[in-house]
Amino acid sequence: MTDTFDTVPETALAWHRAGRGAALATVVETWGSAPRRVGAQLAISGDGEIAGSVSGGCVEGAVIVEAQEALEEGEHRLLEFGVSDGDAFAVGLACGGTIRVLVEPVGSAMPEDLLQELVAARAARQAVAYEVRLDDGTRRLLHEAYPERMRMDRSGFEEDGQTFVSIHNPPLRLIVVGAVHIAQALVPMARIAGYDATVIDPRETFASPARFPDVTLMHDWPDEAVAHLGLDARTALVLLTHDPKLDDPALEAGLRAACFYIGALGSTRTHASRVARMKEQGFSEEEIGRIHGPIGLDIGAAGPAEIAVSILAEMTAVLRGRAG
Repeated sequence: MTDTFDTVPETALAWHRAGRGAALATVVETWGSAPRRVGAQLAISGDGEIAGSVSGGCVEGAVIVEAQEALEEGEHRLLEFGVSDGDAFAVGLACGGTIRVLVEPVGSAMPEDLLQELVAARAARQAVAYEVRLDDGTRRLLHEAYPERMRMDRSGFEEDGQTFVSIHNPPLRLIVVGAVHIAQALVPMARIAGYDATVIDPRETFASPARFPDVTLMHDWPDEAVAHLGLDARTALVLLTHDPKLDDPALEAGLRAACFYIGALGSTRTHASRVARMKEQGFSEEEIGRIHGPIGLDIGAAGPAEIAVSILAEMTAVLRGRAG
């Protein structure tokens, strides 16, 4: 998947259905300091409009030309570009690299119904792998495959060198219960890291637009709010109120769901009380063990901003399978 969730496949499908023609260009391999990671995509319309990026501007012009030629021929193309040090410097990189880009015309190389299925899966927050074999052009979507690639958001070639797998995970979400000072620091940091953030707090004085500008705020009771939002394997749930009346209902919902991360603020003593309450509610030790409490990596954080850094670092470690 790309560095942040985008709408490139959706845009390509819309252009194709509007009769403009469309091709999808995907970074399939990189060497050196390539500007975009494997899986980054660019949509190109038949009249030259673009959405997304495969190189940050270094090779887009050449990809557009190749894509329009591929649209006329109706076959995919595998392109290779060397990004010079000078071109790399122009887009903010220290040095150049090499990238390979797969160009697939929609409606011919990439069937419209397959792209529609992909777009529908993305809209439904379903994780899917788009698999294409370059030797025979076979393409398919897989909903329960490549678990390691899914977990790591890692698109790439399989060992055969012919099968490319593009991972399309739902966007990461951060749900914060408690519109406190730590949340004010954590939410903008998480958004930079690619999370869609929602803050839940029935106390409207705390969860106000003035304190959280341009952030989705919910003033419902936390258990009602998380039930409305839905919790899945791409969701991090962070509990910051210190108040069991607010934290516990959301915590119980999180333990019943597949959230990849659950963290709760509080001292070791506070967490021990929390564990006891969860046992009373019938949760097993294994289920309760999913709670990261006290929350955050132990980096000696002092103050809300540093605690927010420790929380985001722990979320990242858990997401990428590096938590000990």
